Amino acid sequence: MLSFDALSLDSIMLDEARAYLRIDPDIEETSIGAIMLAAVSHAEQFTGQILLRRHVRQIFSAGSGWQRLSVTPVVRIVSVEGIPAEGGIFALDSTAYQATIDCNNDAFIRVRRAGAAGRIAVTIDAGIAENWSELPEALRLAILRLTGHFYANRDGGEDAGPPAAVAALLRPWRRMRLTSGAIQ
Repeated sequence: MLSFDALSLDSIMLDEARAYLRIDPDIEETSIGAIMLAAVSHAEQFTGQILLRRHVRQIFSAGSGWQRLSVTPVVRIVSVEGIPAEGGIFALDSTAYQATIDCNNDAFIRVRRAGAAGRIAVTIDAGIAENWSELPEALRLAILRLTGHFYANRDGGEDAGPPAAVAALLRPWRRMRLTSGAIQ
């Protein structure tokens, strides 16, 4: 199970979207924000990567083998907690598990001593960029173009899907897994 911290839009993102869409700065802040969040979500699903950094929490069984976290790129592992069948969640001692982040920024975890935990919750920081300004230009433009597409087609039923230019901008950033990539 995955849970993500909410992505918050900063004023720079909204201002850039308004300028790109040629919208008066005083109108439609809520709808532009919702459309932009949808564009970021779409881009993240297409690329298979978290674009703007935030906390992600994933729950695993406390099995003894290596397990890969589902999201990438992982910046750091924030915490590892044990989830028992009964009782409260507790922090696992750092000697009770082993965690690693490989050269592709994929994270793996292995529980050595689960104690009372049947499951574990791993919280990580993941994302290509800390904020909108640090996001590579191609990704920013793809999100802006996708925001423009969603905005222009918000009421129409004849939407043929995102423009090919968006896929062209996102494709170099796309990560696909062909194997489990488990550590042996």
